[in-house]
Amino acid sequence: MPNPKRRHSQQRSAKRRTHYKATSATLTTDATTGETHVRHRAHVSEGKLVYKGKVVAEKAPSKA
Repeated sequence: MPNPKRRHSQQRSAKRRTHYKATSATLTTDATTGETHVRHRAHVSEGKLVYKGKVVAEKAPSKA
C-alpha cells in the first residue's frame, strides 16, 4: 500500500477541506396534503406514509 514520503502540512489539508460546505436540506410543499417535507423522501401525514402525493403505507412506521 503506498505511503507518503513526507508529511502533508496542516495548511495543505485545510485548503482541501475549504470546499466541504454544510448545505441545508431542500424542502418542498406537498400538493395534496400541503405539508412541508424533504424532497425525494416519503413523509408521514395523518398517520399515513405519503410519497409524491400518493399513500404508500396506511400505517406509519414506528420509530425504534
